[in-house]
Amino acid sequence: QVQLVESGGGLVQPGGSLRLSCAASGSIFRVNAMAWYRQAPGKQRELAAGITSGGNTNYADSVKGRFTISRDNAQNTVYLQMNSLKPEDTAVYYCNAGIKRYATSRSDVSYWGRGTQVTVSS
Repeated sequence: QVQLVESGGGLVQPGGSLRLSCAASGSIFRVNAMAWYRQAPGKQRELAAGITSGGNTNYADSVKGRFTISRDNAQNTVYLQMNSLKPEDTAVYYCNAGIKRYATSRSDVSYWGRGTQVTVSS
């Protein structure tokens, strides 16, 4: 079994900051690409930021310059530092990881966390 557990969400005022964490645990050989997605009420889930095992990153245009994704490969953990938060950042944030469970696995399996609520409001 593999689990992704997110933490760090909450209520913050516009202009504030939050740091999300997501730790992968269980039967894991290697965690490859990791990402943060978000889903606002009434909208489709969208990619906020992604990071490869080598540290290459990509961001949605709406969060560039405000959000920073990083990871700790030794801890199988990905982070999302969110600064200058806006009300439109309000959403449930989901962690996603491509995981190779065994050395003999041919491909990664995509896993999702349960999500953490981020609310930006005064």
